[in-house]
Amino acid sequence: MARLHNAVVYVAATAALVLGCKGAEKASTSSTIPETNDKLTTAQINGYVYKPALIPANDQQIAQLKVPAGFTVTKFAKDLGKPRMLAVHTNGDIYVTDREAGTVTLVRDTNQDGKADEKRKVLTLKQVHGITIHQGTLYLVTVKEVYSAPMQGDGTLGQPKKLIDDLPDGGQHANRTIAFGPNGMMYLTVGSTCNACQETSPESATILRANADGTNRKIYAKGLRNTIGFGWHPQSQELYGLDHGIDWLGNNEQREEVNAIKQDADYGWPYIYGEGKYNPADRPPGDTTYQQYLRKTTLPLLTYDAHSAPLGFAFYTGSQFPAGYQNDAFVALRGSWNRSSPTGYKVVRLRFVNGKPTRFEDFLTGFLTDNNRSMFGRPVGIAQHQDGSLLLTDDNNGVMYRVAYSQ
Repeated sequence: MARLHNAVVYVAATAALVLGCKGAEKASTSSTIPETNDKLTTAQINGYVYKPALIPANDQQIAQLKVPAGFTVTKFAKDLGKPRMLAVHTNGDIYVTDREAGTVTLVRDTNQDGKADEKRKVLTLKQVHGITIHQGTLYLVTVKEVYSAPMQGDGTLGQPKKLIDDLPDGGQHANRTIAFGPNGMMYLTVGSTCNACQETSPESATILRANADGTNRKIYAKGLRNTIGFGWHPQSQELYGLDHGIDWLGNNEQREEVNAIKQDADYGWPYIYGEGKYNPADRPPGDTTYQQYLRKTTLPLLTYDAHSAPLGFAFYTGSQFPAGYQNDAFVALRGSWNRSSPTGYKVVRLRFVNGKPTRFEDFLTGFLTDNNRSMFGRPVGIAQHQDGSLLLTDDNNGVMYRVAYSQ
């Protein structure tokens, strides 16, 4: 009984939201959401918690992982603590962050046999999460700070230099990420401090842009609840990101969003979500109606299963995989907790046609076992290795996986 209690937490709750409002707009058959607040707002929502038990990532479990024909998935490195995001140097060195431990670990495959044979901590930095390499320098972001660190020939790091020290408080979403665009500018993701609320800092729930030295920081796009994975399409150079939907709106709401991230665009959070739906619990400020806010909201190009938790995001530009994979993206879905049956716990391929996202396909599945009662991996970071294989981290069992293709 103790294992069952710890294995699966399953809570069903019905929440009725009653707020004062105006106008008449129905979001669903069980909701009444007026445009403004001089009429009654009601919404009935079923909320769930379901957390599969964690089991070891042993050889037997890994053997049941599924990938397309011609691909293999193997354990590349283990005993990494709680590895999160990855950065791969041109020489094949892999740097991985562990926010809980506050460390950066160097991982190497010196004999190129597809398995790491060197692993050492090269930096201690409290709450470090986001990581990227730009012009031979490693850049790192914690909750409130951005650092740069020179990379030495032996893979160690020189003394980090603090570039920014005043990012907004983390709150509910403290996992910042960082990347450099084709224009050489630094981009930082700053999640919301809450599930859904009116933020006190204008920089919360945004993507920020700054010079490479951290100066001239500005809000690039807003209304993004928690966009951790993002990147530029290799051909079009357009910026895309996957935003986490609002929790406690039900099993199938809010779906995760694929957004084309444009400068000065507003993506609607927390008032407008998905394909233009109204959030019943959070009303636009002042005398702004939902419809007025919707008109200035940029809606997603695609959506995906609610609560899947997209994290790592990487466009494929290598030559190892079949040609059809070129310029598609891979997305690590860490997996749900806020729905009655789990979703995510896998890696998906986001197909692009003529530079535009068109659909999702399962790529790496099988981390859920025992009729979804157990799992042995929650994918987090994802990156293309020097040899064209794909690397991904699991922060539950401390494993880094490698997906390779051979004809």
